Amino acid sequence: MFSGFKRSLPQISIFHHPSSPASTQALALLRNALSSPYPPDKPSAPPLEFDLDVVESKPPTPDQLRTILSYITPSKSTAPPALSTFLSAHPSSPVLGEQPQSVKGVASLVEQNPNVFKWPVVVDWIGGRASVGDVEGVKGILEAIRQQRDGEMKQEEVDQPKGWFS
Repeated sequence: MFSGFKRSLPQISIFHHPSSPASTQALALLRNALSSPYPPDKPSAPPLEFDLDVVESKPPTPDQLRTILSYITPSKSTAPPALSTFLSAHPSSPVLGEQPQSVKGVASLVEQNPNVFKWPVVVDWIGGRASVGDVEGVKGILEAIRQQRDGEMKQEEVDQPKGWFS
């Protein structure tokens, strides 16, 4: 009877750095999905609906990094991805043996030198999805939102918040 109250807009955050081409491209994709037909090759399709939070030149907090790591862990894996997932190949990035061993260490390192961070990080907090430094991953998040909008996802997948705001 009240199933309409369960539905909420996806909460998408992009941790964006304007000097990163991938970050600029990901932000453009997200904004276009909000204002233009989605998918773009179907002019009759409506735009997607989600709340977009643009966090510019500031990395996720340690708690957010922990949550994001849980979102990018492959479903069949018990081990979370390495913290190096968040570090770029920039010359100022620490070498393998010198990389931080905690999310607090990653956050501290990125605060000191934003060039070591793999921008952008895009997170669907309610859907439990994230993409780190990868525009294709952003397209995957948008496609999942489209599938939800178009009723292509199972109802239990739609009504089960998995993320930060749940």
